[in-house]
Amino acid sequence: MNRFQPEPAYRHGQVDKTAVLLINLGTPEAPTAPAVRRYLKEFLSDPRVVEIPRAVWWLILNGIILNTRPAKSAEKYALIWTPEGSPLKVHTQRQSVLLRGFLGAAGHQLVVDFAMRYGQPSIPETLSRLKAEGCTRILLLPLYPQYSSSTTASAFDIAFEWAASTRNQPAIRTLRSFADHPGYIEALANSVRQHWMTDGHPATSYRLIMSFHGVPRYTLDKGDPYHCECHKTARLLAEALNLGAQEYQVCFQSRFGRAEWLKPYAASTLANLGQQGIHRVDVVCPGFPADCLETLEEIAMEGKAEFIRAGGKDFRYIPCLNERDDWIHALADLSRTHLQGWPTQVKPDSSALETSALRAKALGARF
Repeated sequence: MNRFQPEPAYRHGQVDKTAVLLINLGTPEAPTAPAVRRYLKEFLSDPRVVEIPRAVWWLILNGIILNTRPAKSAEKYALIWTPEGSPLKVHTQRQSVLLRGFLGAAGHQLVVDFAMRYGQPSIPETLSRLKAEGCTRILLLPLYPQYSSSTTASAFDIAFEWAASTRNQPAIRTLRSFADHPGYIEALANSVRQHWMTDGHPATSYRLIMSFHGVPRYTLDKGDPYHCECHKTARLLAEALNLGAQEYQVCFQSRFGRAEWLKPYAASTLANLGQQGIHRVDVVCPGFPADCLETLEEIAMEGKAEFIRAGGKDFRYIPCLNERDDWIHALADLSRTHLQGWPTQVKPDSSALETSALRAKALGARF
């Protein structure tokens, strides 16, 4: 049996293209129980995500979780769904459009697209389409600032599985993480500064909370660097903002199941601060470059309720980087660094940078 997927015959003399593929986690196609069930089944069936014996987990997943969780999760998705669709997908698509505009204005002729690890558009389908368009060089750029086996490695796994079934493979490069990239840190710092300029920066009874997505505690023991990279990002962001050790706090959210996860947990952190008499907290989620269910519902809604219920007075959520210009500039810098040596350069037009960026932003706003 032929292990290779069908593909068009090689065309002699074709113009080779270079592509940047942004990769995000994924989202259901609709805020409904059936759509969420399909999404969760794909997501939670990934052995990188749940590292327990397959037979045991299959019974738990199919016998309990997929029969109870989708309806509850669908209600939460409905709270944050937009007319354009899932916030995560909308923001990721806009980021790809803006990145193409920024790179093009700097003289780089590139194809820029996006894909989701779970759900649509899938990584294999997008890679097949890029290949059909003549892309023979592809940079995989996961939008996970901090490396984790359950996110970054999983995205690479599925991309390499696609490559293993491809006869005429493109050249593939990967960007592992960017937890300490100066442009990324500066974009985060600018977003916090802008928030303070608008809402003020209390001198007393205040904390800046940096909430990262959680992972099981055993992943740290097994050598996953995620915990360390999260704390490195937090330290660099605090330094950029001139914050002392008592002015900010790191926590981890989105715990799933009964096993111990990275601590401290976001929910208990917010409750403790409210009980301690901290009047105001501002919460930023540095590990999420695009707003999604975990930021808009879990933090901005549930987290706020937890803090207020415990005695806190003022809760402010700082939006993710989304389509900020400084963040797109950081993405462009990351792309250029990892594209070095590949032919992407066309005639630069630095005078068109502002116009091109604005055009890309206008185009992105239509999605």
